[in-house]
Amino acid sequence: MNNLGRFGVASAILLALAAFQQRTHVVKAAGGPVEAANGTFRVLAPIESGNLLLFPVIRVAGNFPGETPFITLDEGIGSGEVEVTEAGRAQGLVRPRRPVSDGSHTPRFLPEPDRRFPDNSARGDEVNTLVLVNRSSKPLLLLAGEIVTGGKQDRVIAKDRIVPVGADPIDLSVFCIEPGRWTESSPDFGAAAKALAHGFMVQPTVRERAMVQKDQQQVWDSVHGAISQMEMAAAPPAFGSINHGGLYAGASPNPTPTTSYARVMQNDAVSQKIDQAASPIIKSRDLVLARLREEHAVGVVVAVRGEIVWADIFVDTELLSRYWVKLVRSYAAESLTRGQTNAAPTMADAQHFLDAPTEGIEFSEGDVGVYRYRELNNSKTETFILQSLLPRTGYDVHICKMKLITPEYRSMPQMTDAPERFR
Repeated sequence: MNNLGRFGVASAILLALAAFQQRTHVVKAAGGPVEAANGTFRVLAPIESGNLLLFPVIRVAGNFPGETPFITLDEGIGSGEVEVTEAGRAQGLVRPRRPVSDGSHTPRFLPEPDRRFPDNSARGDEVNTLVLVNRSSKPLLLLAGEIVTGGKQDRVIAKDRIVPVGADPIDLSVFCIEPGRWTESSPDFGAAAKALAHGFMVQPTVRERAMVQKDQQQVWDSVHGAISQMEMAAAPPAFGSINHGGLYAGASPNPTPTTSYARVMQNDAVSQKIDQAASPIIKSRDLVLARLREEHAVGVVVAVRGEIVWADIFVDTELLSRYWVKLVRSYAAESLTRGQTNAAPTMADAQHFLDAPTEGIEFSEGDVGVYRYRELNNSKTETFILQSLLPRTGYDVHICKMKLITPEYRSMPQMTDAPERFR
């Protein structure tokens, strides 16, 4: 089998060059492949597109679980098997859970009424809460940073989690990414994009605020900054001022003033700029994914303007491929909004980022027998690990590691609603 770092992606990019005549190349690091210090993951030579550098990650040790059972949010919403709605529209459905002891070391969960509204009849819509129902025959995988649009505001999923088959409707922790609206556009929520090729999730700057700071105002601040910078990047040179809604006059044929991150990402001029930043990774998606599958790549380390800022790693190549477009477009959006450019990092730099130990405080939460979600933090990086506890699993489904982009705003996470055994 060819080595992706030497030949695989290079072949895909050469084919992409012929097909799309785009400027891109694979950056070779001096010294050849770098062995993983922790013996689990190894990075390969990166794919470069403009200010974006993606180092594929392969697993060199550990269990390979085979086919995973999960359905994604986009798949569930698209099929109608997953429903998301405002809290006020799910009266009597949501049953918060409390741990109880049956004499064993493993607590069980029993439903209890919401003490604020004992019969749920007075419960209203809430900015940071939605209700989700999984009617699929598969467990639902949710990733922090995924967007649902509709209701009274567009929202972003705040943390990774798994919703099992047959689960009660759940309170879904979210943050608003549309601060200018609190009127219903539709009773239910939909996926952020109608077509897979235009799928997206919030970019790393916004994901960090939601996952690490866990503060609505800071999420709004990051959304405002991202909107301004993305539209600045997408605006024609002749236009130099922002209108009252945050959109550049003339940035698209039909500019629509909005404070919605999702609607800005769907704007033609912005969407085209993002695709350009990720070209030909997006245009040659099938070729690149075919080679990633051949080499069993399970994730990527992301560098923007020469700075390594992020890593997303999945349990297998198939899950990576199902999230590929959404992830790449989010990284590309970040490459449009970060200013200073540094020298390109090497494979050794990317490997060091993956292998650097996380020394600091660990927090965890979860649902017994379903999932465990751990956060390991220090002053420089945060690592989030979603582990499936469902039958015949027991593996890490998704690992997200980030360099803190805005450490001055960092606050300690609070997970007081989690059972004691997960804290």
